[in-house]
Amino acid sequence: MKKRLSLSLALILAFALTVTACGGNNGNNASQSPSASSAASESASPSADAPKETVEVTLAGWGASPEETELLKQTLDEFQAKNPDVKVKHEVIADQYMDVIKTRLIGGEAPDVFYMDGSEAPGIIESGVLEPLDSYVGNDFDVTDFEEPLLNAFKSPDGKIYGFPKDFSPLAMFYNKKMFADAGITAPPATWDEFREVAKKLTKGNDVYGFGVAPELARQLFMTQAFGGKVVDENGSAVFNTAEAIQGLQLVIDQRIVDKSSGQPSDVGAGWGGEMFGQGKAAMVFEGNWAIPYLESNFPDLDWGTAELPSINGKKGTMAFTVAYVMNKESKKKEAAWKLISYLTGKEGMKTWTSKGFALPSRKSVAVELGFDKDPIRGALVAGAAYATPWQAGKNQPIISTNFNNQFVSAFLGDQKLDAAMKTAVETANKEIEASK
Repeated sequence: MKKRLSLSLALILAFALTVTACGGNNGNNASQSPSASSAASESASPSADAPKETVEVTLAGWGASPEETELLKQTLDEFQAKNPDVKVKHEVIADQYMDVIKTRLIGGEAPDVFYMDGSEAPGIIESGVLEPLDSYVGNDFDVTDFEEPLLNAFKSPDGKIYGFPKDFSPLAMFYNKKMFADAGITAPPATWDEFREVAKKLTKGNDVYGFGVAPELARQLFMTQAFGGKVVDENGSAVFNTAEAIQGLQLVIDQRIVDKSSGQPSDVGAGWGGEMFGQGKAAMVFEGNWAIPYLESNFPDLDWGTAELPSINGKKGTMAFTVAYVMNKESKKKEAAWKLISYLTGKEGMKTWTSKGFALPSRKSVAVELGFDKDPIRGALVAGAAYATPWQAGKNQPIISTNFNNQFVSAFLGDQKLDAAMKTAVETANKEIEASK
């Protein structure tokens, strides 16, 4: 996970934003004439017949694979061909991405448009540094086409939209077809009860685990909700030690402690679930579409498939990891910035960007047009978008996630009971949250 700003820097950010917000532009409607300030910076031509002045918009994001970098370049080239009056200056921030962005926001040097991970969104939205995008949306930009859970990840509590998701990566069940066949299992399990029994059949001591699990909040959050539990309350405090939340979390613990049918990657010397699965040390893992090119490249002879995650308590669930394009509230080029955002998250731009399936389209129509909804591997991933839980734990996520992970791993390893572990995690997290105010 990315490192966060220190408390003192966060306080400086809050103060700086309070001061600068008074002079900021509160949003221009893309369907209306630009305001006087944006007209001065973006459209200084003296008459309608004069050629438009080229506006340079800065776009920042983190690094990607060479294949993804080439896809983004292609998408940006297509945008600039259709919008010759807008020049995009693309910057890759390779290290400490959010620290760099927050520092630049404080100093008034942040890019016009930048990536925003869904996990960071609640805190950044609350800080007031982002431009709300609702007023820019015209009839040619179909908001209803976005998968609702992904769009909701970038909304404020009052319903304003501060970012449009460019893509997403959900979790699905990756399963070893040969191991299934050898054990006489004809279909992937559809419910958790079935999943538990299948995992026991596929486990072979400490050599092969039926279920390779990542014991962290980012993977278990949806399980806390299966019986009505929550991770945080409306005030941002940790509440994942309720009976309802623990009932969902207990499922994974029981597989480890009672059934002895689940293990984490480190148990078999693997670095992550995809490697554990590829090496044949786990018959089933919950991973995202990032595992697809990894398995195809590193384990070409492995016979595997995907399925939706098994339902829990009669409810479908999964996680979704999503990223949006957002606009700097202090940008002086908001009309041009919106042109860029609307293209990159519009149907045409998103089709190019997600065409190889490295990340999946957040627009339903694009997923259908590219055939991902019917794809034998990616279909299960796409199906999860409609009911996925975005990876977010409120504005205090770093504190909450760290304390959860520390104590949950302890319970997973059998060092303490789950309810005691979660009680300790919640109490410690809330003390740290209170101390940070």
